[in-house]
Amino acid sequence: MPKHKNKKSKTDSRNENIIVCRCQDITLAEIEDAIDQGMTHPEEIKRFLHVGMGPCQGRTCGRLIARLIAKKTGKPIHELRQTKPRPPLISVPIKSILQEKDEESV
Repeated sequence: MPKHKNKKSKTDSRNENIIVCRCQDITLAEIEDAIDQGMTHPEEIKRFLHVGMGPCQGRTCGRLIARLIAKKTGKPIHELRQTKPRPPLISVPIKSILQEKDEESV
């Protein structure tokens, strides 16, 4: 998954080594930069950086990101709604789809 480095990080260079979203390998610096660019809702950051879209569906990073937004914007954390979970799609073998069509045509 590509990193979104639109602007040079204004944040502390140490934050580039702190991983917040382990599933997507997104750093604290990337999240802080997104907030500085005006993304102040967890859903916006999720869509921009793909945090919370890995196997854990944000169970690991979701609260951390909400806390970061609250800290940087001054918004109360209880006003920040959590992102909507969207389970990953599961691949389906074509064979099983074709078998269903054959059974329907009988």
